Amino acid sequence: MQKGNIGVTTENIFPVIKKFLYSDQEIFLREMVSNAVDATQKMKTLAEKGEYKGELGDLTVRVALDADKGTITISDHGIGMTEEEIDKYINQIAFSGVTDFLEKYKDNANNIIGHFGLGFYSSFMVSKKVEIITRSYKEDAKAVKWSCDGSPAYEIDDAERADHGSDIILYIDDDSKEFLDKYKLEQLLQKYCKFLPVPVAFGKKTEWKDGKQVDTEEDNIINNVEPLWTKTPSTLKDEDYKSFYRTLYPMQDEPLFWIHLNVDYPFNLTGILYFPRIKNSIELQKNKIQLYCNQVFVTDQVEGIVPEFLTLLHGVIDSPDIPLNVSRSYLQSDREVKKISTYITKKVSDRLKAIFNEDRKAYEEKWDHLKLFINYGILTEENFYDRAKDFSLLKDTEGKYFTFDEYRTLIEAAQKDKDGNLVYLYATDKEEQYSYIRAAQDKGYSVLLLDGQLDVPCIQTLEQKFEKSRFTRVDADTVDHLIQKDDKPQSNLSDTERDNLSAVFQSQMPKMDKAEFIVEVNALGEEQRPVVITQNEWMRRMKEMSRYQSGMGFYGQMPDSYNLVLNSDHPLVKRVLSDAQTQLDEQLKPIESEIKGQEARLAALNQQTDKKKPEEITQEEKDDKAATQKAIDEQKDKKQALISGYAQGNDIVHQLIDLALLQNGMLKGEALDKFLRRSVELIK
Repeated sequence: MQKGNIGVTTENIFPVIKKFLYSDQEIFLREMVSNAVDATQKMKTLAEKGEYKGELGDLTVRVALDADKGTITISDHGIGMTEEEIDKYINQIAFSGVTDFLEKYKDNANNIIGHFGLGFYSSFMVSKKVEIITRSYKEDAKAVKWSCDGSPAYEIDDAERADHGSDIILYIDDDSKEFLDKYKLEQLLQKYCKFLPVPVAFGKKTEWKDGKQVDTEEDNIINNVEPLWTKTPSTLKDEDYKSFYRTLYPMQDEPLFWIHLNVDYPFNLTGILYFPRIKNSIELQKNKIQLYCNQVFVTDQVEGIVPEFLTLLHGVIDSPDIPLNVSRSYLQSDREVKKISTYITKKVSDRLKAIFNEDRKAYEEKWDHLKLFINYGILTEENFYDRAKDFSLLKDTEGKYFTFDEYRTLIEAAQKDKDGNLVYLYATDKEEQYSYIRAAQDKGYSVLLLDGQLDVPCIQTLEQKFEKSRFTRVDADTVDHLIQKDDKPQSNLSDTERDNLSAVFQSQMPKMDKAEFIVEVNALGEEQRPVVITQNEWMRRMKEMSRYQSGMGFYGQMPDSYNLVLNSDHPLVKRVLSDAQTQLDEQLKPIESEIKGQEARLAALNQQTDKKKPEEITQEEKDDKAATQKAIDEQKDKKQALISGYAQGNDIVHQLIDLALLQNGMLKGEALDKFLRRSVELIK
């Protein structure tokens, strides 16, 4: 028997392995089975080269659980090891000193690149003792047994093994007993070993017999040794890709289409990426791409290797050239990763363009699902717009699709404002904004439907890319002012009439949580509606973008600001103004006269003090100005009370306000009930 210490410079190797080198305890199983598969493949290679003349036999890797003994055994029929090889690969850990390692990587131990032999040591994350019983394929090799109890001390002794290969026996630690559960173990094998290139068996298949599940003689093979991405695309049919997708994502709808990656220069990369059918669930759909390294599952956190916007895709990527750390669980950021990311972006772009060119109708049918990917790419990938502009579409409210160039040509004649800017009108909800859409269409305008999750955030980018263009929602202004062809028509009302008319309606505007209303008067023509609610394009857009961009929370906290636009040309609005003048004229005249007098006095007082330094203004002058301002405020309050009292009893005012609110889905509850009752009374 040989005894010795593992070749490290400190006894801290096992705490380091447990704490730093591996990101998650469960990956011990991946490492153990992967090592067994590696040994098996090396055996096959030796046989193919003629360096091994014997029978290969059954090359299945077997995982066995003995819950009573508390062990998990991983057995292979691979190349095995001699005593010298155990000493070289197991006892001499392949870095110079753990102390140096700890110092160098104390802030981020995950940066260390993998070393031969360390995969095996992941077994000590869950084991209080590990044994290796192995026999080399080499002629006249003897079987040996290596054992270690989690300290640097180990023992090597003679053993019995009929054929070449290795058994790794893990004596599971008390604090890792969950791994002795059969279903837990099978779940981990399915997760990490599902597509390994050598058959992996875990127990026997079962069947229902005499009212219970019983084992059969057939091995329970948990993996597919030739997954679809390893095959030549020309040999595969559509149903093959759909079937593989169902294997990966059993509960998902059928994908839109897929891209088969297959490149061997300047790096090795294979895989299949699927476009799933999604519309508005970005966060829920991320982390669906599985990363493999030589068919060994590594992670589904692929940010870095896959561009941000393509993390919404589903599928598999397999590359031996992706640099990983020792636990195979963290991607290293370097130039190779950047090259792979760029290649994937190009491949996806080329595929989308080809589908668009080959069958535009089919592409249009998929657009409502596709546009989330495209918009996400335009927003997050600096150069993606230059690729995407060739296969991006705009959809109008009639359900017709246009390329960017096609739509520009369509609206160029009718939708330029007086400054030569092309105005893209859009709606975000076809039903809620129906009347605004109809009004725009009646003017001969086209209206886009931007109802996707990222459509509106994308507007900012498109405005920067499109020459002399801007996007405006159809309810951002009255229809005549959405695209300003010339100067606004002037109302024939006096300033006092405009102020009083505004005050009548402003006094009756409802109090709504996180909403404020500003009343303005415009001459819109007799044929236009008497009252319209609009919402400023810029302010609303800032609020919407605050949901997606950090640093814009200020806008998100602000109340929604709406404009209630009174059409001074409409007969009903004229009627309200005329009636208000008749009812209030005698009472308002002396008040307005007093206000004008006091305002003139305040202006004169301000003129006297404007040229003086603050310390030169006397207390008497200050008191005089304050008293004058107070008199003005009192008269204004008096005027407002009169106007509010009049408006309170005017059913037409309330009816016009409620009609505008109803049009925008803002009339609910008690207010809606009052409107309905009032409507019945007015009809009588």
